[in-house]
Amino acid sequence: MPAGVSWPRYLGMFGASILSMFAGAQVVHQYYRPDLTIPEMPPKPGELRTELLGLKPVDNGTERQ
Repeated sequence: MPAGVSWPRYLGMFGASILSMFAGAQVVHQYYRPDLTIPEMPPKPGELRTELLGLKPVDNGTERQ
């Protein structure tokens, strides 16, 4: 008897928790609708929208040696 409950009650609670986790995952999957396509080629540098576009190397005219 795990956790001090009978086996039928334990298995019932275990099954209910597994089913609720699967149902929650399905709801989130349907709500956010992930893009599951695999691109043919990886994006070139600068094409990926998640890159920090505002940060660029600073050129102040002096060259370090």
